[in-house]
Amino acid sequence: MSHQFHSTTLREYDIRGIVGETLFAADAFAIGKAFGTRVRRNGGRIVCVGRDGRLSSPDLAAALIDGLASTGCAVRDIGRGPTPMLYYATKSLDADGGIMVTGSHNPPDHNGFKMVLDGRPFFGADIRDLGVIASSGSWIDGKGAVTSKPVFTSYVSRLLADYDGGRPLHVVWDCGNGATGEVVEALVRDLPGRHTVLFPEIDGTFPNHHPDPTEPHTLEALIERVRADGADIGIAFDGDGDRIGVIDGKGRILWGDQILVVLAEEVLKRRPGAKIIADVKASRVFFDEINRLGGEAVMGRTGHSLIKTMMAEIGAPLAGEMSGHIFFADRYYGFDDALYAAIRLLGIVANWDDGQTLATRRDQLPALINTPEIRFPCPEERKFSVVEEVRARLTEAGARFSAIDGVRVDTPDGWWLLRASNTQAVLVARCEAADEAGLERLREALEAQLALSEVTVPR
Repeated sequence: MSHQFHSTTLREYDIRGIVGETLFAADAFAIGKAFGTRVRRNGGRIVCVGRDGRLSSPDLAAALIDGLASTGCAVRDIGRGPTPMLYYATKSLDADGGIMVTGSHNPPDHNGFKMVLDGRPFFGADIRDLGVIASSGSWIDGKGAVTSKPVFTSYVSRLLADYDGGRPLHVVWDCGNGATGEVVEALVRDLPGRHTVLFPEIDGTFPNHHPDPTEPHTLEALIERVRADGADIGIAFDGDGDRIGVIDGKGRILWGDQILVVLAEEVLKRRPGAKIIADVKASRVFFDEINRLGGEAVMGRTGHSLIKTMMAEIGAPLAGEMSGHIFFADRYYGFDDALYAAIRLLGIVANWDDGQTLATRRDQLPALINTPEIRFPCPEERKFSVVEEVRARLTEAGARFSAIDGVRVDTPDGWWLLRASNTQAVLVARCEAADEAGLERLREALEAQLALSEVTVPR
């Protein structure tokens, strides 16, 4: 029997849909059968399955497991927890593949699947191939065993193993009712210092705030508590724990590239000259600081699967995205784990013995002015061609730009970026300059280019 997925669910980096509208248990079963078929064709058999705390995740996970078992795969059900715990399980249990049922940072009625096969990200053409297998019904049949294999305790122990901080810190954690709550509560029982945990109860309705630390309004409760308690640092997570948000002791947000600079400083002391990757949206400050610290700053394409692939290709020990995905291959496995990034960050801050704090370190970074990420609608069939048109005009004009991911244009004022989202029918832009006047000139240059392609940028 063949199966057709809704046209919107098979994305570039994962599978996502609205439960009961574009995503159903039958889809989860078909994903299990198609992924299990890929595993068996690769000569593998063992697949780990995990799930987040969304209300729909148990039913989707059960259907997924049934589909995997129907291909002869041996399924290791690790239960509920964050996405990085699933990645850890595939390593610690020596599995051939893994699937996490998670809606990540999307609204409560959304859900989806993140996958790994043979220790590498499963995305792009791999995900499209699942659709081909399902539509043709070319499954492998078998009868696989399903066993419960919790890794919670060993995962927490592995996180704690790399904490090497000195002085005790006062830390406020915001789990946002996402999948990290139980892990964080276990961590703080063994970490030194004082710890305040906000919203640790795993609740798929997200009653307190939406779990997406890239949105400043979701950090308001954390900022308020850090300031009220005089805490050293605040840590937030997205819904499935693969993205981190950080607040300094003054209640200010550190963005992904700023977090990466702090983490890289410690790595580069031990590994001088190492390559450190940030995505194309990162500030010029990141690239300048990494080079100043004796590393080699590398610009990569946006997308967690792309970053992980690039890390393996060039041997980078650390990478990150503006979205808060942080990837450690230094003393760790190379996947994005916000809980592990938090442990490493706390260790760094706790070892500063010259009176330095996260707030003072942030103050030492050069101050530039930038726009937030500007996202605006553009038809799916048009978004990539708009970027190509802009690129062609820039080439003809002799402009200085990078074409790694869209166009990132350098001018005496700073830089502006235009790229097409890989997951939505939108264009994404960003500008950065030394002052407001320069920022306005960059916005005008961006808007002029898009006007030539009959696209308007919202103000």
